Amino acid sequence: MYFFIYSVGDALILIIMVTTLAHLAKITLISIQIPMALRLCNPNPLSYCHFPPISHIPTTATTRFSVRGSISNHNDPRKLVLEVKEKLEKDHHYLPVGENGRDDEDMIFWFLKDRKFSVEETVSKLSKAIKWRQEFGVSQLTEDSVKRMAETGKGFVHDFLDVNDRPVLVVVASKHIPSEHDTVENERLCVFLVEKALSKLPPGREDILGILDLRGFGTENAEIRFLTFLFDVFYYYYPKRLGQVLFVDAPFVFQPIWQLTKPLLKSYSSLARFCSVETVRKEYFKEDTLPANFRAE
Repeated sequence: MYFFIYSVGDALILIIMVTTLAHLAKITLISIQIPMALRLCNPNPLSYCHFPPISHIPTTATTRFSVRGSISNHNDPRKLVLEVKEKLEKDHHYLPVGENGRDDEDMIFWFLKDRKFSVEETVSKLSKAIKWRQEFGVSQLTEDSVKRMAETGKGFVHDFLDVNDRPVLVVVASKHIPSEHDTVENERLCVFLVEKALSKLPPGREDILGILDLRGFGTENAEIRFLTFLFDVFYYYYPKRLGQVLFVDAPFVFQPIWQLTKPLLKSYSSLARFCSVETVRKEYFKEDTLPANFRAE
């Protein structure tokens, strides 16, 4: 394969592609299994993640589900919830109980919907998610435990909902500097903000809006590992919680990075929308609810 370089811009893109490919070669095999063992010191744990209550499930469903690994043609989702609950107790008794634990029926039902009511697939995915939450220390994350990284301004949960009544998680890419910021602290801040955004879900809403502000983005801000971690979090541990992701004013240097990252994001890549600041202003917020960093100067 030959590359013809006609300008400094071409050379830059080639360098980005080669660097990114080299980075991918190192992380592809580990991108699914993120380092889990974290030590958090704050004695006042908070838990933000909530699931729609199972009490809202009708006693008799109007449709019939073909459930692999379970009795077929169930008419009552409650039976599937109890079946998953029993299997978790039998095969994964070491997992914690309580909110976001193996006996959390609302959480079980949410993962059942994600796995299209397959009991075996739900047990497999949910057990891994609960184990991850325990090992990552999700319930121990607090404002104080992520304060240092939050003060960089690289990410925050907006005070207002968007026009579709979704909580909004904003990431400012130009403030993400991998060479200066600790990877573990980045991941902790990421999960804390996801939990915080989910805690702001109003009745009737089940997903959030993500905004990636790419203005000022440069090669020094690129980190495929963190991007794949973010999407792994949503795919494996918070399924169907991310409604849409806006890539705002993406510069030319971001394009090759996106093309290389896109296959790793699986179906979540379809949630991405490249748009302008003006689109964010007009289509997603009212004038009095627009995030400050997107207001006209």
